[in-house]
Amino acid sequence: MTQILVAGVDTSTQSTKVRVTDAATGELVRFGQAKHPDGTSCDPNAWWDAFLEASAQAGGLDDVAALAVGGQQHGMVLLDQQGRVVRDALLWNDTRSAPDAERLIAELGEAAKAEDGSEDELSDDPIMRGRQRWVKAVGSSLVASLTITKIAWVAANEPENAARVAAVCLPHDWLSWRIAGHGPVADGESADLGALFTDRSDASGTGYFDSAANEYRMDLVKMAFGRDDVTLPRVLGPTETSAVADPAIAGKNVPGGCIIAPGGGDNAMASLGLSMGVGDVSISLGTSGVAAAISPAPAYDMTASVTGFADCTGHWLPLACTINGSRISDAGRAALGVSYDELADLAAQSVPGAEGITLIPYFDGERTPNRPDATATLHGMTLKNTTKANIARAFVEALLCSQRDCLELVKGLGVDVKRILLIGGGAKSAAVRAYAPSILGMDVLLPKTDEYVAIGAARQAAWVLGGEAEPPAWELTIEDTLTGEPTPEVYAQYAKYRG
Repeated sequence: MTQILVAGVDTSTQSTKVRVTDAATGELVRFGQAKHPDGTSCDPNAWWDAFLEASAQAGGLDDVAALAVGGQQHGMVLLDQQGRVVRDALLWNDTRSAPDAERLIAELGEAAKAEDGSEDELSDDPIMRGRQRWVKAVGSSLVASLTITKIAWVAANEPENAARVAAVCLPHDWLSWRIAGHGPVADGESADLGALFTDRSDASGTGYFDSAANEYRMDLVKMAFGRDDVTLPRVLGPTETSAVADPAIAGKNVPGGCIIAPGGGDNAMASLGLSMGVGDVSISLGTSGVAAAISPAPAYDMTASVTGFADCTGHWLPLACTINGSRISDAGRAALGVSYDELADLAAQSVPGAEGITLIPYFDGERTPNRPDATATLHGMTLKNTTKANIARAFVEALLCSQRDCLELVKGLGVDVKRILLIGGGAKSAAVRAYAPSILGMDVLLPKTDEYVAIGAARQAAWVLGGEAEPPAWELTIEDTLTGEPTPEVYAQYAKYRG
């Protein structure tokens, strides 16, 4: 039987990865990867260059029948009428729009109470009421990560750029559009901005899409941007597509060309790659840290801590996300001048609780909890306990305790956690693996190290190509089940200093 190939593209914060995959089995056939520039803003054209380089490394996409793009969420890409990028994209981890988030929260909080009394359960505090109204409107309260705060920042700080904007999209939307053969056109012409498309998972992270009603909230776009005459990508269902890749890019040797599936946000794509179901929670340790659960119903967290995003299958993906993920370990390595393995070896020489030293790891501010202006702090240091081993242990424990914060928030919405799957680059750490079950409070499954966003994107591409009611069943390899005695005192001490 002729092998049918699909490709999953992961355009993440740090790089683009292209995984050419057997559509029937999910087995890896070819792979390529290319870096993105550092920073919290980026010219999207760098993503395009990285995609081309990664595709070439993967042996080209001429024989690929379908592809999908999974991308970093929330990144703001602004296009003018000619399809040109108006300014560098502001990425999810750019916190300059934190004051704009607070302003929009206050503005909605000050709005008149609903006449039918349906908001009697909301807080009397105007700020919390504003957060709760955002949750009711779009499933999530506003933090600096969300796209709507970034367009508000541009409107307030760069009015000339704001006036040029004809379309607003996200990284995965923009890259899919380019792969389909669209892009900038000459002056006097108009780009096909109507060909932009996205999916529920990525749209649900903008702050202006209601994933329960499956519609954009243009009133919220106008509140933030001052106008609502901008093009937003069409929101496709899990198996919808009307796009075919530019034959110069993909599917050249495939009858009918290469179909482009809807794609999605990176967290939703990772859950699809992990074949997650109800009761599963993934904890992903990458640039960010994310605890995400599958839910059959929309999640509305009236404490405004958990974001009620959609997933890539028609369900929802309530998640809590930290800005500071595996880079906490990077900071520890830099401070101690050691490698990853040496950091783990040092931490192993200490004890749970690091003899009283606790790190609150908000190096770049934080999203969960919402403290965009915070910095990291070390607590409990004495002349006796200030050793390299204790400091190393404190850094590793802080990384895991911050994810325990996220896990507890997701549980607070009624999620019955049956399995925890630990993924991401940070999951490769021997120290993280050793202490995760003790700090998280239950056994932890360790899927085989792999590119689960790219796998999820490839699985979606195979799903769209096959036209079945459910995505193809691809085997998930569990490398290990991590166990350990719970150490509640470590998390309790962390919570005390975190406040």
